[in-house]
Amino acid sequence: MVYLFLAEGFEEVEALTPVDLMRRAGIEVTTVGVGGEYIKGAHSITVKADLCDTEAAAGDDIEMVVLPGGMPGTLNLKASEKVNEFIDKANDKGAFIAAICAAPSILGEKGLLKGKMAVCYPSFEDKLLGATVFQAGVICDGNIITANAAGAALDFAAQLIGALKGEDAADAVLEAIQA
Repeated sequence: MVYLFLAEGFEEVEALTPVDLMRRAGIEVTTVGVGGEYIKGAHSITVKADLCDTEAAAGDDIEMVVLPGGMPGTLNLKASEKVNEFIDKANDKGAFIAAICAAPSILGEKGLLKGKMAVCYPSFEDKLLGATVFQAGVICDGNIITANAAGAALDFAAQLIGALKGEDAADAVLEAIQA
C-alpha cells in the first residue's frame, strides 16, 4: 500500500499528480489527512482524504510513503507524529519514502538522507543533512525518492510508478496521458 499524506497547506500538483498516475497504473494509494478528513491545499483547493490520520495505522503493508511539499504543508507534515511513525516504519522495513519540493527537508532532518543523493526546492538544501544535493528534477537513491518542485510532479509520479511496478508500467501511463 502507498500512503500519501495531506497536511494543511500542501502543494496540490505535487500531491494529486502522483495519486492520479499511480492509480492509473493500478497501484493502491491511500491519501491520509493530517488532522482531518478535508485538507485545504496551499492554493485553497480542498481535498477529501481517504482516511484521517487517526484512522491510519503504520502496518507491514507499507510499500511507500509519499510526502508532497508546499508551505505550510511541509511544516505540518514534519510536526505530525503519525507522519513520522509512517516514515519510521517504512524506513525500518526498507520501503520507499518519497518527498517532493520542501518535503525532502523532513527526511534530511530525520537523518534519512545521510550518504544519499537528493534534490529539493531551492533554499531547502541546508535541511538535506548528510545528502549530496543535486540540481535535478527527480532522484532515486535506494529506497529514497526526492523531487525538486511542482514542475517535476509528472516525472516524480513516473518515478514512483517505476519503483513499484517497473519502467514499462510508468512508460505505459505516460503514453496513455500523452506525456
